[in-house]
Amino acid sequence: MRSASLFKQRFSFVLLLGLSILSLLLSACGGGGGGTTTSPSAPTSSAKANVAAPKDLLSPGTFTVGTDPTYFPMEYIDQKTNSYAGFDIDLSSALASHMGLKLNIQKTGFDTIFNDLDNKRFDIVNASVYVSAKRKVKYDFVPYLQAGSSLLVANGNPKGVKGVDGLCGLTVGTESGTIQLEDVGKRNAACKAAGKPEIKNVVLKSATDVIQLLSNHRADVIYLGSLSAAYYNKINPGQFQLVGPTINAGPSGLVIRKGDSEMLNAVQKAFQAVKADGTYNALFQKYGFSDADKI
Repeated sequence: MRSASLFKQRFSFVLLLGLSILSLLLSACGGGGGGTTTSPSAPTSSAKANVAAPKDLLSPGTFTVGTDPTYFPMEYIDQKTNSYAGFDIDLSSALASHMGLKLNIQKTGFDTIFNDLDNKRFDIVNASVYVSAKRKVKYDFVPYLQAGSSLLVANGNPKGVKGVDGLCGLTVGTESGTIQLEDVGKRNAACKAAGKPEIKNVVLKSATDVIQLLSNHRADVIYLGSLSAAYYNKINPGQFQLVGPTINAGPSGLVIRKGDSEMLNAVQKAFQAVKADGTYNALFQKYGFSDADKI
């Protein structure tokens, strides 16, 4: 879950136990700046068109979705196929198919994604966005899964981290524009008020860059969205471990400009169609997410 202004740039991340291919897959993921020499392709879905498409699309016949493809496994660029991939990408493809539309993915950075939506660069945002009360003032949402934040440490937990209340004096890695970054700021203020050592917060542009901090022993703990943290932990057995409970669990949602009822109604109906035809359950199985995370 990305609980902030959404996120990223380039990184180099070497996975353990023969996962170098995955590292290459991720290495060119980026925000608004860099990119591949050709535009990555969007996946297609065979879902039946059974929902009326909104009439206010930016491009007729096309569902333009903004994302920051650096948040593995939710949205990323598969460098072997030069295509967008991940849970959110697959969901976007199914939504488009149910509306009888072609999918167009637009890449941006999480720290600019809301401004890009405001400026009508895309129809909606699908980038693991946490549905906060603050965001609901300006945007409408279609919640599609539950997520939160998690702490990830080196295997063995050498600093004895027990939870977010024990971060004083530690080096903590977070991603720019996220709820995790905001939370660390609040907890650091509490550390100072209590006369405890301050948190050293290292802020980077992507979740994968933050993972690299921990991999290179340049952070004591990193603070990420729970789904991403759990997946990195899963694919790197013996290197990392999760500590403490999931923090501030809540819904992630598809983001729509406030007042765009035409788009909101169509996306809501398309999402219900994705759930009804079994695609939603299939995606949870594909990415190994828990049924407890379903909406």
